[in-house]
Amino acid sequence: MNTILRSSSAQAEISTLGAELVSFTRRDTGTEYIWSGDAAYWTGRSPVLFPIIGAVRSGEIKVQGQAYKLANHGFARRSEFTVIEASESRAVFRLTSSEHTLASYPFQFNLYITYTLNENTLKLDYRVENIDQQNIFFQLGTHPAFNCPLDENGSFSDYVLEFSETETLEREFLNSAGLRISGKSEPVLKGERILPLTHEMFKDDALVFQNVASRQITLKSKLTGKSVAVSFEGFPDLGIWQKLNAPFLCIEPWQGFADRDTFDGELQDKEGVIALVPRANFASSLTIEIN
Repeated sequence: MNTILRSSSAQAEISTLGAELVSFTRRDTGTEYIWSGDAAYWTGRSPVLFPIIGAVRSGEIKVQGQAYKLANHGFARRSEFTVIEASESRAVFRLTSSEHTLASYPFQFNLYITYTLNENTLKLDYRVENIDQQNIFFQLGTHPAFNCPLDENGSFSDYVLEFSETETLEREFLNSAGLRISGKSEPVLKGERILPLTHEMFKDDALVFQNVASRQITLKSKLTGKSVAVSFEGFPDLGIWQKLNAPFLCIEPWQGFADRDTFDGELQDKEGVIALVPRANFASSLTIEIN
């Protein structure tokens, strides 16, 4: 089931499956900014990554010495959320721990995602609530995929990513299992704000960055000026990805990232993991502005 939000200038559509944003359009031009989910490339559109980001070594997490099978990016993206509030401009979705989630992630939680549409800006507020009697450990990430090119004008290489701050960043590399390769990195930005886009830069999978200074990244056409700006709070890390040669780009603010290929610890020992005491909440946000 889909929930539709409308303003005078835009419309957003969210599925209860994964509380996933499946469409975000300008009403005046009809321009669709969110990837279609074409199975020829990738069926995702804007999944939420919880309770892990990327891959875990051997496809398992360890909690108090016990191993639990957990697929890449966790289970939230494949889970049915409950709509607990809906109006023309705002909708709140909730995923609660269940017998199903406890089989792969032994913690009790509520995950809330609130969508608020204001003209051409859509804000996603994420909140994780610990309803367990013990500390819970998790990662949380975003994965919105934007059409690129945004219209019939130009090609993928006519676009750039513009960072709001001057960045010096090294990408980490992923192996065939999606684990970060220890000791392998490569400079991507050196005191710069503009990253030109090419398909070739994704031949080794995603660009993975730790501790990005920018709080906004804009996908922008050099030909038309058409753009989509992604702002975020509470997400220090970043993934940039496309399925090789696909006509979309994912801008993915994260809290955490995939395991290293040498990691053999427990969930609570993962890099970038969030520890939350009973009855506490963790909050972060993502804002998409279409221009």
